[in-house]
Amino acid sequence: MAEPHLIRIVDVTNRDGVQTSRLGLAKLEKTIINVLLNEMGVYRSEFGFPFTAHEQHYLNANLQLKAKGLLDPIALSGWCTARLKDVEQSFEFVPGLKHICISISTSHQMIHGKFEGKVDRKGVIRMMEEAVKACYDHGAEWVGVNAEDASRTEMNELIEYAARAKEIGGKSIRYCDTLGYHDPFTVYERCRKLAETVGLPIELHCHDDLGMAVAVSTAGAVGAVDGGVDAYINTTVNGMGERAGNADLISTILALRYASGFAERKLLDPRVKLSKAWAIAKYGAYAFGVPIPINQPGVGANAFAHESGIHADGALKDSRNYELYDYEELGRGEPETVETGRLITVGEYSGIKGFRNVYGKLKIEFKNEAEATRILELVRYANVHTQKPLTQHELLFVANYPDEARQIMTVTPP
Repeated sequence: MAEPHLIRIVDVTNRDGVQTSRLGLAKLEKTIINVLLNEMGVYRSEFGFPFTAHEQHYLNANLQLKAKGLLDPIALSGWCTARLKDVEQSFEFVPGLKHICISISTSHQMIHGKFEGKVDRKGVIRMMEEAVKACYDHGAEWVGVNAEDASRTEMNELIEYAARAKEIGGKSIRYCDTLGYHDPFTVYERCRKLAETVGLPIELHCHDDLGMAVAVSTAGAVGAVDGGVDAYINTTVNGMGERAGNADLISTILALRYASGFAERKLLDPRVKLSKAWAIAKYGAYAFGVPIPINQPGVGANAFAHESGIHADGALKDSRNYELYDYEELGRGEPETVETGRLITVGEYSGIKGFRNVYGKLKIEFKNEAEATRILELVRYANVHTQKPLTQHELLFVANYPDEARQIMTVTPP
């Protein structure tokens, strides 16, 4: 009997979330995001742009961390345009890359509006074919194919594009709702038809311009499953991303686990650990410098707050009166310690005594003074690198993986 089709999470915080205008993440912060995604049971992280020079040290170091077991079993995939020059550069900069998605626009609007007559629809398919073949020639083991602006692409043309991608070895088709244009009903029907016709796993990549990224992502993924293929949903931590952002990681998981039409079907990848939600949302907010909205599903300050008499009375009698799920499921409820007296932190000007004090609280011991001094120097650089006081996750990572930390923080202009 065949295994039932599942919906898996592919987080794109480190590729699309970091494209949020006026914001971004340091390479160390991107690494910690990958660590937390792995702990959460996320299937794959799209961890960056391998054809971009300033990403190469970070990407190579993260692949080393995967080989060491820190980033395992999560898959790490790069994102690349369907241009041969960029594919070649990707594998020159990151020779150990095994998973990669190539992307090109497929709608009439973008073919005409972006390529301005230099490339037609047949040219788009030809570029995709050449890029996929080149990725495999360079040692890739898995190549996904993206259709940018799939939601505004004529259905017959999208089917032709996806079918050709499958013929040449594409492992999935990414259905990009690039402008947040879709509604849940339309995307369900289109993804189901695409799945039934082509038989290729479908990734949903949805933006939140109409406030429906999670609804459209989940509906499209269910359409793919109902059409007989596995589905993947692209998410970002706290919904970060260009313009109005992407489908929020935690909201997507909550929807798949608790929404009335989804809960009994158990479509969500069972590896996902919702108990890590609070930790990753807090870290993402700190790293991006964007507070979690007070009304954010699951992790907002008011997500489990009740004030009006009717609600408070009902919640105290039985939490299910006004709560779909328990706050403990998201890793919430533990008291947080806030220092109100003397506080020693570490930064780019820290000395050895203060440094030892901070690491002592984390129960990290150093073999000798030389090792402590070496880690202190790395912590100083990490503070310069992030321009923020280091979190516990960051301090532990630097102490436990100093060689990779050094590599991650190395950016050498050409």
